[in-house]
Amino acid sequence: MKDNYDLVVIGGGPGGYEAAIRAGQLGMSVACIEKRVYKGEPALGGTCLNVGCIPSKALLDSSHRYEATKHDLAEHGISTGDVAIDVEQMIERKEGIIKQLTGGVAALLKGNGVDWLQGWGTLVDGKGADKQVKFTALEDETETTITAKNVILAAGSVPIDIPVAKTDGERIVDSTGALDFTEVPKRLGVIGAGVIGLELGSVWRRLGAEVVIYEALPNFLAAADKDISKEAGKMLKKQGLDIRVDTKVTNAEVKGDEVVVTSEKNGEASDESFDKLIVCVGRRAYAEKLLGEDSGIELTERGLIDVDDQCKTNLDGVYAIGDLVRGPMLAHKAMEEGMMAVERIHGEKAQVNYDTIINVIYTHPEIAWVGMTEQEAEAAGYEVKTGSFNLAANGRALAQSEAEGSIKVVADAKTDRLLGMHAISAGAGDIVHQGMIAMEFVSSIEDLQLMTFAHPTISEAVHEAALSADGRAIHAIQRKKRKKK
Repeated sequence: MKDNYDLVVIGGGPGGYEAAIRAGQLGMSVACIEKRVYKGEPALGGTCLNVGCIPSKALLDSSHRYEATKHDLAEHGISTGDVAIDVEQMIERKEGIIKQLTGGVAALLKGNGVDWLQGWGTLVDGKGADKQVKFTALEDETETTITAKNVILAAGSVPIDIPVAKTDGERIVDSTGALDFTEVPKRLGVIGAGVIGLELGSVWRRLGAEVVIYEALPNFLAAADKDISKEAGKMLKKQGLDIRVDTKVTNAEVKGDEVVVTSEKNGEASDESFDKLIVCVGRRAYAEKLLGEDSGIELTERGLIDVDDQCKTNLDGVYAIGDLVRGPMLAHKAMEEGMMAVERIHGEKAQVNYDTIINVIYTHPEIAWVGMTEQEAEAAGYEVKTGSFNLAANGRALAQSEAEGSIKVVADAKTDRLLGMHAISAGAGDIVHQGMIAMEFVSSIEDLQLMTFAHPTISEAVHEAALSADGRAIHAIQRKKRKKK
């Protein structure tokens, strides 16, 4: 550890560690402060690698393979006999992936000359030319003041607690606890039908749990395009997820070996018992020990760090990224913001295009979108045209038993410019990247129509959706669209 650095990054999650690596590549002296301890060992990678994106996807993949083996192989003529799931082995595999990736991040920091300081980082004073950061060592809690020309705040977020369902780490857990169940609960309750609730609910439903998901909002997946959210709701309910919208949980209490959940819908209360309850109603910015009383950092009304479009705070040389600032709480957003901040510090003109940030829900099929929904485009004053194509008419999807879902494009009817792409399909998270790239190059619907998509691929559905926007889809009967009054 040095006394002075060109850059100190507080937070070793995706945004923080990528910023530190990029700064090292550009020749800066860099320290990355991270205090996380996972399974008794200091760990980089933040929520994403340790208790979020990566471990949840590992469990989603394991549970999907189990369900497919048990229920879906017979139509292919494959007999398997009795199929069982070893939950402990599944969790062990997940842990191995975490260890491999977090260890890889540590090696990348070292290889790029970045000092990983294990402990807490506090911006004490960010107003001067040399910023003062207090480092509190994880090992012995000794405090050291470090100076830096620049600071990036990247502390991430934590699950939101709600008073009506206080977690106990055993029966009532947050999203972290739901990744470490040692056995499949017979009945599982989930508060929150967002990304985390749907993914974790899907994992344990596939393995045999009876799952009830409570959602206080009246509309399911309100952030998604209405056509996609409607289709997703039908599919997930068909799979066995009992999703109850407009239903507010008013109390959750552990009684013996059960959790009794009281919920209210249309003024009527009811009680249900579960073996486990997952609370996943969202996340909040994590700022414990991050800012000293005289740091000089300005906050928004919501308690986030106030930044401009380049993630610069009100203080010269101090940036904040990821879940600490405005915008969606997504790892890939934080990553690009970290890269942008470092390159701005280096004198370059980097910029994040916030209009093309992709959202993905890793259910099966996946739900993903980029850009505007049809409803958002109309609210923004566009004359909108849309095109959709159902995967039931896609040869590759049928051949691999993945014919559920659809692709939808949203465009400006006057200019033909692509405004958004939405998908519910196998691999939807990858498919919408085609929409993101097209939007980055300000492509039109005609551009997509004129491209040659390989046959047979699921991506052909993107081509057909673009053709559909002008009534030209080949593998679907096109009805003449009524002109909007």
